[in-house]
Amino acid sequence: MTDDLSHLDATAQADLVRRGEVTPLELVDAAIARVEASNPALNAVIHERFDRARTEAAGTLPDGPFRGVPMLLKDLDGSLAGEPVHLGNRLLKAIGHTGATSNYLFDKFHAAGVVVIGKTNTPEFGLLPTTEPEAYGATHNPWSLDHSPGGSSGGSAAAVAAGMVPVAHAGDGGGSIRIPASHCGIYGLKPSRGRSSLGPDVGEAWAGLVVRHVVSRSVRDSAAFLDAITGPMSGDPYTAPPPARPYAAEVGAEPGRLRIGLCTAAPNGLAEVDPACVAATEDAARLLESLGHTVEVAKPAAFDVPGLLETFSAVLCATVVHEIDHLAEIVGRPVTSDDVEALTWFQYEMGQGITAGQYLGALSVAHSWSRAVCEWWQTGFDLLLTPVCAEPPPLLGDVHATPDDPYRALGRGLPFGAFTAGFNITGQPAVSVPLHWTDAGLPIGVQLVADQYREDVLLRVSAQLEQARPWADRHPPRATG
Repeated sequence: MTDDLSHLDATAQADLVRRGEVTPLELVDAAIARVEASNPALNAVIHERFDRARTEAAGTLPDGPFRGVPMLLKDLDGSLAGEPVHLGNRLLKAIGHTGATSNYLFDKFHAAGVVVIGKTNTPEFGLLPTTEPEAYGATHNPWSLDHSPGGSSGGSAAAVAAGMVPVAHAGDGGGSIRIPASHCGIYGLKPSRGRSSLGPDVGEAWAGLVVRHVVSRSVRDSAAFLDAITGPMSGDPYTAPPPARPYAAEVGAEPGRLRIGLCTAAPNGLAEVDPACVAATEDAARLLESLGHTVEVAKPAAFDVPGLLETFSAVLCATVVHEIDHLAEIVGRPVTSDDVEALTWFQYEMGQGITAGQYLGALSVAHSWSRAVCEWWQTGFDLLLTPVCAEPPPLLGDVHATPDDPYRALGRGLPFGAFTAGFNITGQPAVSVPLHWTDAGLPIGVQLVADQYREDVLLRVSAQLEQARPWADRHPPRATG
């Protein structure tokens, strides 16, 4: 049974339950067996929830679209009542910190019928595009154990790619859905700002840069999960306008003839782009043209406006100060450099030097830049096509900070967020589509970015690409089954 289920997407697994061909408990047992088989090599799952999951699966589950489907949650971007919340931090791990309540997102996952079997690894506070926290050690890429699965949703992406579960929770504040999806050869949609609630614990995260969703094997799963979580909750500071129809209905819908801009140079020259990433993007352009779309070299002029990196850094460092202050509240004492990683403490010290006026000034710059970028979509373009990352997946240990050189990780990590972070600032929906693998067998995703709130366009064209060049049968060496 484990082998038969390991590469089915969540929609297919839920269909088996509805037809009575498999029970939720059988799905959960099979997923647990796959975790036990693959996780020792990958270190993707850091908190097991096996006994509770079996009890839930054997009981009465909500009759949602994914009733009985096993799922993993990222150990960041929300809490599940009674379960560990360590955020990649060794101090929270040492005190055994758990969530007092569940956030709205996880409540909606539960209403969809999923069974949570565990939580996945993440870098400390989600600050790096690789998943190598000192608290739990590195997660390995199932395509090559020597390489990173990306971050911050690297544990989730590695687990999905390896076939442990068909879908896993993920969050994205600078590329943390799209980067690991690209590195692990799976599908990762970053929704629009405000598409789903981040409450009740927070109204927004990273000044609105963070959104939450899933990483998945199929476009239809991503669309259906977006339907499950879409919509405001009481007290949300803002929300995206509702879609015209369910996102699941966009999968297989005719996208029409789209005008697509192609850009393979990193914004404002933030990084040199590896030829393999350029080749992957240009290959995707040719595929899109073969499907009837118009692709031309074009990009928003605002891409080359200086100051984006400084703006993003100001928001991030100020947020780290808030995170450290909150950590101190949890543990009941001041936090020191011994309690967090070198990079985290470095950003904390930088953040303490940012005045309130400077922080608000950074937000003003971000808003002005966003308006300038989004205007490009009003000039007749439907999508922008870029690499997801400027480099293929790096070796583990390559994007790393040390006490002697904490800044090194930021500089080395820049190529992996150069194309993604800007669209967290603008709040636009963007996706990593798994269309290319290097000669060495490493995945390289391509990014498509739509106008504000136009996930529907992304899902239509993603489904078209999935049909034209299917990726469902591509499995890494460390996949189960």
